Amino acid sequence: MVHDNSSQPRMSPGSYEEDIRLLLAPRLASFEAVARHEHVTRAAHELSVPQSTLSRAMVRLEADLGVALFARKGRTVSLTPAGRTFLTTVERALAEVERAADSVRADADPTAGRVSFGFLHTMGSETVPALIRAFRADHPKVRFQLVQNYGEAMLKGLRAGELDLCLTSPVPDAPDLVARRLDEQRLRLVVPDDHRLAGRKRIRLIEAADEAFVTLEPGYGLRRITDDLCAEAGFTPRVAFEGEEAETLRGLVAAGLGVALLPPPAVPRPGVVELSVTAPRAVREIGVAWLDGHPDTPPVAAFKEFLLSRRGRLLPTFSS
Repeated sequence: MVHDNSSQPRMSPGSYEEDIRLLLAPRLASFEAVARHEHVTRAAHELSVPQSTLSRAMVRLEADLGVALFARKGRTVSLTPAGRTFLTTVERALAEVERAADSVRADADPTAGRVSFGFLHTMGSETVPALIRAFRADHPKVRFQLVQNYGEAMLKGLRAGELDLCLTSPVPDAPDLVARRLDEQRLRLVVPDDHRLAGRKRIRLIEAADEAFVTLEPGYGLRRITDDLCAEAGFTPRVAFEGEEAETLRGLVAAGLGVALLPPPAVPRPGVVELSVTAPRAVREIGVAWLDGHPDTPPVAAFKEFLLSRRGRLLPTFSS
């Protein structure tokens, strides 16, 4: 192996950590092949590169590290102690790269890939399981990473690349997102079964203006919808308790701690009565959102198409 003394870019001390990965990464597989074969020509043949190119690359690698990795005798080489230490870590790094490549290829597989799917807590008991069951009738091997969260957190997940798609409410309107309305869900005023309004079937929301409300915390889509509906009715709700789960709020209502605007439950809960709201029109729109310009893998594209095909019939019949 002939040393090449031609001028090469050198790293300044201040930029060493930033630049070392750019300098070393393309050469790691070449180093591993030379170390394994202990012969430059055989390694070059395996890598399908000229022997002279591989030889120069190893010289530059040593120069950049400032350490001799090989003891040379013609085209035959053997590792120095530093070279053996370096090889151990390089082999682990290359194995991690291979595992990462296998993982992303598996996730993109059209028949058995992965979809990272976010949805609201209130859709976790019935809506989402039913959707996935229906989708997997035609795509039985597609895998799902499911994330339950509130709307703003899911939109952050989309922007961070942690989610492929999410079901959320309200339907977001942001320049970096694409959103499609899929369905709407009626909200009901939930009161304790011994409440003064419990004998009613319908109510105008203004009739609850003097009640204490239990609501989701600020930042949740349903909290914003509740505030907006109350404002449209002509009052600001007096919030007594805030929570993170709709069913927890139902429990608080059953305990007589307030009233709440909530979507229908999957299973009727004792201790509460659910009243239809006639004015204003109390609904929440449900939509699917994804990051604009973000390329879809085949399984994500298939599930997106499936969700869009469910427009108007996304929710179970009890949610109407």
